[in-house]
Amino acid sequence: MARSERLRENERVGIENARALGITIPELGQLARRVGQHHELAEELWATAIHEARILAAMVDEPGLVTNAQMEGWVLDFDSWDLCDGVCGLFEQTPVAWEKAVEWAAREEEFVRRAGFVLMCYLAMHDKQAGDERYLAFLPVIRRYATDERNFVKKAVNWALRQIGKRNRALNAAAIATGEAIRADGSRSGRWIAADALRELRGEAVQRRLKA
Repeated sequence: MARSERLRENERVGIENARALGITIPELGQLARRVGQHHELAEELWATAIHEARILAAMVDEPGLVTNAQMEGWVLDFDSWDLCDGVCGLFEQTPVAWEKAVEWAAREEEFVRRAGFVLMCYLAMHDKQAGDERYLAFLPVIRRYATDERNFVKKAVNWALRQIGKRNRALNAAAIATGEAIRADGSRSGRWIAADALRELRGEAVQRRLKA
């Protein structure tokens, strides 16, 4: 895909283009593999404010060297969903990921709040050792902010609810109960979140996998 076509595709899917070059994620991934992990380079890339350079920064940074100050600074720079989601792939590997998920979900800034729910989603997808109680603690937060009408927030809330509900049968039941409560709360965004999540969580594919 030509750079100009990539930028037009960015516009179509709601990605900020003001400081974008039109480089694809696979291209960035290839570059990251050649570079390897490099914390100082990641900070330099972030400082450029170029969209793809910031995505690359998250790919090459070293999770063990990421600081709280860095996380708080970077999260305030999020200006599109793909940057938010890409950097959260780095942040989920830090010791404070669980704490930041709840803390950021309560923040008012659109992409900071999204980051909180994306972290919940990634932890549900990737942390195979965490007990159910850690995810159950996320469900009241998901319900609380299901009233947020902003598109990039409500989609992340929905995503987190679905991923938690796909971990095992107990969390599936708890997520379904949360979805029903969100629907009963009656907000427009909540009704959409609940309908979409409940459709998947009660669906044959998920139920068959959880019973296996």
